[in-house]
Order: sequence, then structure tokens, then C-alpha cells
Amino acid sequence: MLFTMETHLNGDTCGPTVDVHAAETFIQSAMEIILDEAVKRGTNVREKVKSVSGTPPEQLKELLDLELKDEGESESKILQRCRDAIRYSVKSRKKYSTVSKFCGQERTVFKGVGVSDTDYDKHLFSVIPVAHPRFFNQLYAGLEPYSMVASFITEALKPSVYTYEVAPVFTLMENAVLRKMIEVVGWKEGGDGIFNAGGSMSNMYAVNLARYRHCPDIKEAGLSAAPRLVILTSQECHYSISKAAALLGIGTKNVYVVPSDKRGKMIPSALEEQIKTAKNEGAVPFMYVNATAGTTVLGAFDPIEEIADICEKYNLWLHACWGGAALMSQKHKHLLKGIHRVDSVAWNPHKMLMVCLQCSAFLVRDKTSLLQRCHSARASYLFQQDKFYDVSYDTGDKSVQCSRKPDAFKLWLMWKALGTRELEQRVDRALAMARYVAEEIKKREGFRLLMEPEYANVCFWYIPPSLRKLPDGPELWKKLHTVAPMVKERMMKKGSMMVSYQTHRDKPNFFRMVVISPQISTADLDFALDEIHNLGRDL
Repeated sequence: MLFTMETHLNGDTCGPTVDVHAAETFIQSAMEIILDEAVKRGTNVREKVKSVSGTPPEQLKELLDLELKDEGESESKILQRCRDAIRYSVKSRKKYSTVSKFCGQERTVFKGVGVSDTDYDKHLFSVIPVAHPRFFNQLYAGLEPYSMVASFITEALKPSVYTYEVAPVFTLMENAVLRKMIEVVGWKEGGDGIFNAGGSMSNMYAVNLARYRHCPDIKEAGLSAAPRLVILTSQECHYSISKAAALLGIGTKNVYVVPSDKRGKMIPSALEEQIKTAKNEGAVPFMYVNATAGTTVLGAFDPIEEIADICEKYNLWLHACWGGAALMSQKHKHLLKGIHRVDSVAWNPHKMLMVCLQCSAFLVRDKTSLLQRCHSARASYLFQQDKFYDVSYDTGDKSVQCSRKPDAFKLWLMWKALGTRELEQRVDRALAMARYVAEEIKKREGFRLLMEPEYANVCFWYIPPSLRKLPDGPELWKKLHTVAPMVKERMMKKGSMMVSYQTHRDKPNFFRMVVISPQISTADLDFALDEIHNLGRDL
């Protein structure tokens, strides 16, 4: 066991004591499992992997033995639990067992604790892990070793970045990373910010902060101190905007949707019309216009410069979210032209910059401690003002969280290892790969782009041979609507790759291939298109 109980002569226990040698051996054995199962096999393009995603929850509960019992299990069983957690999420087709050393003894570790090879395989169907070169399913992908190591370090140290005294190193690192990101955004006079639990949380921070600036009394008096408030956002915006309205008591009916053009970009004139509509209704478009820098589906960038003109005219808070990585590239930062004029930014380095999940920063142009004043609760047991050091480094009162992981360390270590130039090359390469696959789609019979990609999202249809002679119209769209789901099902069962699909407005289902990892090759992209054809040509 990793913990033993020391006992005094009088029979009293003085508490648990760590068996350092056993703990060290356990961690080393677990790291071998992580490297073998999650890293090596998860990133090997030749590996086909299985998952239990299609297994009913009750069946999977039995396989995993989830019950928490009074007595603990042996370390060898716990190691196998670790292996099971990885394998049942992402499992190689290859069958093998390993001999692991634990507490000085060699033990043969088989596929499961009480689970036979047959039991393993009969419940599984294939799925590609996020780190796999042929994972094109989400707005994050790939394996980033420096940030992964940083994750291991922070889990081992177990820090919380609310005060300098308990996390001095990581507090200073977060401060340094935020200052650098603010510089990249282009706020020459500086700004403020906080790392938090994801882009959705950053968007909620923005809504809350903007509301507080407009109605500071709301912090103490509540919603009764505010008029009817309205949020304005594009019809292509992320769903977290509606969630923020619901959570903060603004109400989803007070989210005014601004029409977008055919490419998915907010129409500035339509924004101004919605502002006027809200005012005529007696509502207050209090603050918040949400501009999207890379919409979730089409990857479109709203015209920030024109939107900023309107926001300045009506004194509205302007927030921009997610495509901050493009700012790292001299070639592509024009996509965010005018970003220096926004009031706040949600930037997720765990997306195109590939930092291990999660790593999200909320940046604000304000220099008057607005973030602190909005969220401060002045907990006297944490934020004493007479400490011996500069208490401005006690950043926890800016956050709606108390305990908070040092996610900035993952970005800091990666940035130190690679430098700004290499990060720029990552962005340029990822977008070059997206451009490559778009050009390939144009060349191939049966493939049709939904539109020219602006960023990393390549949206297209695959039209099987049986449908290629049908003219564009209701009959083709109805039949085409079933193609992508069928190809995706076959793809998942085969385990060759992963690409998402969806509808958009009146369009039938299409593939949304997110080409965001700089680790992929043109061969991977060629394979993806070939595989879609092979999986769907008989439909």
C-alpha cells in the first residue's frame, strides 16, 4: 500500500504516512502505461483503436466496476484500472500483455481485472483518439509534449493560483503569459485578464463584466437594480452566449440575434438595426456585442473593425472569441483586423496552438481593476491587505472560482520551448493544410465545397455515384442528407479516422473537417478524402 498508519506505543494513530518508495514505483509504472497506451498508440497513424462509445451505459458500468467500496484495492489492480480507463476510451486492436515491476516484484498485467480478451473486444467499436493524426472532428487535436509535461507537473504539485504565497511560481508565470497575450492582441496601454475553465467561461466573464460596467449596483442589489438588458450576437455565435444569458439572469429571450451573410459573417447594418429595435422596445442593449473570430461551423470571422465603429457609436461593450491563434501569424492576423479595439477577448490556446486541455484566457482592455471590482468578495482568510509582498499578485479575487489550476504554465512552458516563431509556423502550417484539402476537394469527382474556407473549417459534401446525375433540388438534398451520417457510422466502426458532420440553415448534412493540427501531413488529408469515398461509394 502507498499509505501506512503509524501507531504510538499507547495505541493512538498519528495519521497516514506515505510509503515513498511504493508511491514512486507506482507513479513510474503508471507513467509507462500512459506513454504506451495514450501517447505511443494514440498518436500512431498505423494503429486502429477501439472504444466503447456505442456500448449502453449500464453495460459499461459493469465492465468498469465503478462501485466505490470500504476497502481499497491492490496497487496492481489500480494500475490495471488506469490501463482500462485508457483502453476502454481508446483501445488498440493488438492484443498483448505486459510485465510491469511494482514494489520490486514482476507482475503480468493482463487486459482487464476479471475481463477476458473476448469480453474486451465484443463490446468495442473503433474510434480515433484526439491525438491521432486523422482526428478532424473538433476544434482541438494533436499531441503537444511540452504542455503535457506541464500538466503532469501541476498535477504532482497540486497548486491553486489564488494567492502568491501558495503558488508563487505559477502566479508569476500566469502574469507573464497574460502580459504577452495582451501585447499580441495589440493593447499598447496594457490590460488585465485571468485564465479560467474554458472558452464558454470566458464568454460568461465578458457578459458579467460588461453588465457590471453598465450597472455596478447590480453586484449588491441584484437584478432589481437593472433595467431590461439585451445582448446582441451573431446567429452563428457559440451557444455559450445563450447559456451566459440564462445563468446570469438576463434571459435567453433577451439575446438578440443578428443576421449573418452567406459566409457566416455578422452583417454590421443588421447589428445597428437590432440596436435600434431594442432601444425602441425600451430595452437597454447594455453592453454586449459578441463578435466571433472563427465561427464554430463555417470558421467565419466577423468584421470586427466595422462592428467596433457601431459599438463606439452606441457605447456598447465589444467582445471577441476564439480565433486568437491567428494573431500569432503575420500572414493570417488580418483575419482579426480591429481586434485592438475590442473590450475583451476569449482566447483558447488549447485549440490551434495545441496546448493540452484546458487552457483558456479571458483578456480585458480595462486598466481600472474592473475585473477585480466586479468579482471581488474580499475573503479575509485569503486576501489580507497587510501581507509582506505586493498583494496585486493575489489574483484569486478577480476570479469567480476559488481553487484554480495553473493552466497558464502549460502555455508558458510550450512557448518557452518553441518560441513565438515556431508558434507562428504552427498556425501557418495548419491553415496551409486546410487550404490543401479544400483544393483537393475541388479536383475530386463527387466532392463539393460548401464554401471556400476562411480558417481551419473545411465544409463539404460527398455525393455518391448513385446521386451524381440528379440535378440540384429537393430530391438530391433529401437523399444527400443521409449520406454523411452513414459514412460517419461506418468510419466509427472501422476506426480509420474521425470527421464530424452537421446541417446548417437549410443545407443538408455535410462534413465539417477541422484541419487544426500542424502535425498532420498531406498524406493524412488524402487518406481522409479517399476513405470517405471508399466508405460511401455504395450508398
